[in-house]
Amino acid sequence: MANPASYRPQTGEIPTNPGVYRFRDPNGRVIYVGKAKSLRSRLNSYFANPAGLLPKTYAMVHAASSVEWTVVGSELESLQLEYTWIKEFKPRYNVVFRDDKTYPYLAVTMGEKYPRVQVMRGDRRKGTRYFGPYTAGAIRETMDTLLRVFPVRSCSAGVFKRAEASGRPCLLGYIDKCSAPCVKRISPEDHRALADDFCAFMGGEAKRFIGKLEKQMAEAVAELNYERAARLRDDITALRKVFERNAVVLAEATDADVFALHEDELEAAVQVFHVRGGRVRGQRGWVVEKVEDSTTPDLVEHLLQQVYGDEGQSHGRLPREVLVPVAPTNQAELTEWLGGMRGAKVDIRVPQRGDKAALMSTVRENAEHALKLHKTRRAGDLTVRSQALQELQEALDLPVPLLRIECYDVSHVQGTNVVASMVVVEDGLPKKSDYRKFSITGAAATDDTAAMHDVLTRRFRYYLQDKSGQVDESVLNAGRQEPDELEQGPQGLPQDDALLDTTTPAPRAKFAYPPNLVVVDGGKPQVNAAARALADLGIDDVYVVGLAKRLEEVWLPDSDFPVILPRTSQGLYLLQRIRDEAHRFAISFHRQKRGKAMTVSALDGVPGLGASKRKALLAHFGSVKGVKTATVAELSEAKGIGPALASAIVNHFSATGPEAANVPAINMTTGEVIET
Repeated sequence: MANPASYRPQTGEIPTNPGVYRFRDPNGRVIYVGKAKSLRSRLNSYFANPAGLLPKTYAMVHAASSVEWTVVGSELESLQLEYTWIKEFKPRYNVVFRDDKTYPYLAVTMGEKYPRVQVMRGDRRKGTRYFGPYTAGAIRETMDTLLRVFPVRSCSAGVFKRAEASGRPCLLGYIDKCSAPCVKRISPEDHRALADDFCAFMGGEAKRFIGKLEKQMAEAVAELNYERAARLRDDITALRKVFERNAVVLAEATDADVFALHEDELEAAVQVFHVRGGRVRGQRGWVVEKVEDSTTPDLVEHLLQQVYGDEGQSHGRLPREVLVPVAPTNQAELTEWLGGMRGAKVDIRVPQRGDKAALMSTVRENAEHALKLHKTRRAGDLTVRSQALQELQEALDLPVPLLRIECYDVSHVQGTNVVASMVVVEDGLPKKSDYRKFSITGAAATDDTAAMHDVLTRRFRYYLQDKSGQVDESVLNAGRQEPDELEQGPQGLPQDDALLDTTTPAPRAKFAYPPNLVVVDGGKPQVNAAARALADLGIDDVYVVGLAKRLEEVWLPDSDFPVILPRTSQGLYLLQRIRDEAHRFAISFHRQKRGKAMTVSALDGVPGLGASKRKALLAHFGSVKGVKTATVAELSEAKGIGPALASAIVNHFSATGPEAANVPAINMTTGEVIET
């Protein structure tokens, strides 16, 4: 690994002009390309304090052995040159948007004597018109339907030559799905006109052709030519089927690409809907590794560069509008660049309201599902799970295999309703039956580190009790949840199989089964608190790490520097999934607990008065005030209220005073009165 100081250029040597720079490794390969408004300011930021750089940037400057730059005349030129070099060198440290699959296009080879309709993938060819992209099933169905109305040649060159030599068309020619130019049934000029009509229909002029056929059908009916009218009717039905396959989402004149993305700390999923003539003509998707610690506007800029950078464009032609989730960096230069490529104005903007904003929401939802599916497939792969566990063991230098990992997270809102979660992963898969929730009160709820220490102490005291065979009920209850706090199983029953019995010792769920690794959500303070809790209990065979969310750093106890895992490491992906699951589980419990605390009532403090009897009282008297002014005899008339409970209610309100009796039940969030 090179020392950045060994190849750092002198500050005075670097120009202050805008330009593009390249970092090269010892073998001369370009590993990063960037642009800057001021080359001197930007390049100095890489060398001023390498220890303070972000993990990706730190790795890049230490992998490089030289840097070079090129001065350009404007920011627009730097944008163009940066894209050109990224395409040429494919640097490993630049964001590269690659399709998550190869999308097919419907292509018409207008450059041939007899244009051919076909499904194509891969690089674009000169003289060919493209429509799409589509999914594989949809494009085949569309092509088969349209060939009935526009019987353009769809056979390969070999089939065409054989039919031309034999004087007999192929099967499509016999069933009228090809006009058979191979046997001169149609002239080259008329066949090209047919291909032009096919392209015009796919380009958004469907209504013109449908109207023309409807007029011809009416003429055929007037002439009593019902056989021709029936064929035209079937043709109209076929065209409408293709025309209506894509729902109308915007005005017919709308010509736009709608981009949306969903990202986490390591990856981003991108979706784009291609809208032509107000209809969604195609959809594409990517999942990109965020090898560059860039912001969302930076990602959008790189995305537009790479999608529209090829001369032929990724989907046939540039649209009039490019709708994005956030404005990209260098928006003005990008707009000018795309406008020059299109030969007309291109508007890059963020939709705020209306149909376009609604469509953007749909595209964003697709991106969210795409990222979730990507992570699910990766988590379900046995080989990937094994690789992740091995990478994590080696990176943390642990002497034992990671058969069981537990992750803890603390959740609260400004110190109220403090809760914690424990999630469990065995052999790389979640074991939901072992998930646990903790309510935290008292001194432990003062801050996150105290809460983490309390949770780990409670959990591992239980482990020690189980290990020694001595069951201390107070310790057992401290580490367990009430029934309404347990994770529910598939049948809606608590996962904990402990039974309350006064005569027979009850079997307990294996809450005390020890992990090989404890992961806490947080950095150095949380890790040290967790390690201190284990040390106080004398446990030295359980290892502790923390995952800090901002930079995905892995912290070890009593360490001044974090462990930086490669951003493409399966071990890091595993830690991230566990941490996110613990966070989700803690948030769910916190919201549940907070919701229960939202509603208060003057009747809550009455001993022996449960929810059903409170409802009975309110139904009988109509309000809390009516309950407060009632006598023991009147209270006893309510359903389920006996003389003893009625006396307790009267005594409660007598002790708390009339002011408390007049306090209604309210929702603490909205302030809405629930009981009057």
